[in-house]
This record gives sequence, C-alpha cells and structure tokens, in this order.
Amino acid sequence: MSRQTTAADGRESWPKLPRRPPARRRPRLLAIRAPIPRPARWVLMVLSVAVTLGLWQVASLLIDGRPDFLPSPGQAVRAGVDLAVSGQLGTDVWATVNRVLRGFGLAVLVSVPLGLAMGSFRAVAAGLEPVIGLLRYLPASAFIPLLIIWLGLGEPSKVALLFIGTVFFNTLMTADVVRLVPGELIDVSYTLGARRGEVLRKVVVPHALPGMIDAIRVNAAAAWNFVVVAELIASESGLGYRIVRAQRFNQIDRIFAVLMVIALIGLLIDLLLRLLRDRVGRWA
Repeated sequence: MSRQTTAADGRESWPKLPRRPPARRRPRLLAIRAPIPRPARWVLMVLSVAVTLGLWQVASLLIDGRPDFLPSPGQAVRAGVDLAVSGQLGTDVWATVNRVLRGFGLAVLVSVPLGLAMGSFRAVAAGLEPVIGLLRYLPASAFIPLLIIWLGLGEPSKVALLFIGTVFFNTLMTADVVRLVPGELIDVSYTLGARRGEVLRKVVVPHALPGMIDAIRVNAAAAWNFVVVAELIASESGLGYRIVRAQRFNQIDRIFAVLMVIALIGLLIDLLLRLLRDRVGRWA
C-alpha cells in the first residue's frame, strides 16, 4: 500500500491499539491518599504498637530473656515502675523537660520571627539565608567543648546546645512555609488598601501558622535528641544522666525503661502540637 493510499484511508488504516485488561478493584485502604474510616485507623495504630512490642518480646525470648542484654517489655516496665516509686524518674523527667522548654523555647522565639522575615522579604533572605545555611551543617555536638569552656558544666551549656541544634533548622523551615503563602492573597490585600503590617499580621501569619507549628513539631524531636546528648556529659539529673548511670552498672532494663519514657513524652508533645495546629489553623 502506498503512502498516499494510507493517508487517504484515514483512521481505518491505523493499527489497533493493544487492549489493556480492566483494572482490578483495589481495597480502599490501599488507595492513594484516600481517607479511611476512623475505626480502621485506630485498629491500624494499635496494631503498629502491638506488633512492635511483640517483635521485641520474641527477640528477648530468642536470647533467653537476659535482662542484662535485651530485657523483655515487661522487664523494662517493671524497671520503670521501680524508678518511679523511688522518685528518681520524676526528678529526671522534670530536669530534662525543663531543659527542653528553655533551650528549644528560646530557639522558637528566635527562629520564628527570623523565618517570618526571611520568607516575607527577599532582602532579608538574601542577607541571612547563606549564613544560616552554612551554620545548620555544623554538628551541634561539635560545640560541646567550646560550650564547656565558655559556659562551664552547668545548665547554661546544656541550654545553649539545645538552642544551637534547633534554631537554624527551625528558621529555614519557617521561612519555607511563609514562602508558600499565595502571592494572590498578598496582592488582593494591597489592592483592598491593607498596609504592610496588616498584610503580615492578617494574611501571612494566619496562612503560615499551621505550617510553622508543623516545623516546631519536627524540630521538637531533634531537641529531645540533643538534650540526651547534653545530659551524657557532667550531669547530676535528667533522663540522659539516668541512661549513663544505668550503663555503668549494666542495668539494661533501666535503659530501656528510660527510652520508653522518652518515647511516651515525645508522643505526648507531638499530639499536643497537632491539636494546637488543628485548633488555631482550622481554615488551612
């Protein structure tokens, strides 16, 4: 068949496309980004914790349940109860929480205004982002010798380590959230007669507030990592101090008990920040 004849025939001369088999129906739970019923979500959440504890129990049984190597969940819970009854756990929890509140709280007070300014004004971003981008790659633990020399072995050096470890990341994450505010909203606000301060206060901050809280959620976990590192050095109280003390006497069950306490406190903080985000950012 010639090229002219093929062109004149039109679509009838085209080869047929291969037929794909009809798509199989997938379970709703496996659909991409599809909402799931609340009971199913709770079941999956409970199962995730139960499976983890079950694997922990099995691993402990495989090595004869030695509490000096890998204690079972029950042994770790009993060690935590002993610490709580003796009063040591309450003292250590308060010491660690107090350090996190001061160090990470100060980082939030500094990073949120800086991130808001960097995300709103390109001149501020051009002046600060290169420096902050460099500083965030410096490991906070590398500052420990300097902080001990400058601030001593007391509380100021621990609070400063928390501040250094979280302030730069929270600043950049806040700035990224502020940059996501649609430019159309800002243009409409100026068109309606709003001034710069009013645009920041009534448009930019409300729109970016849920994202700011999410950034704080992420960096709160980093703050807990750094506070344990800070308490490993020359401390007399705190959850990190309790871990080091238990390691000296080979009390592995107490180490796991403290780790469980840290996980529960972190989960509680995350839930509270989620509730705060949903409460103050219902429009988002």
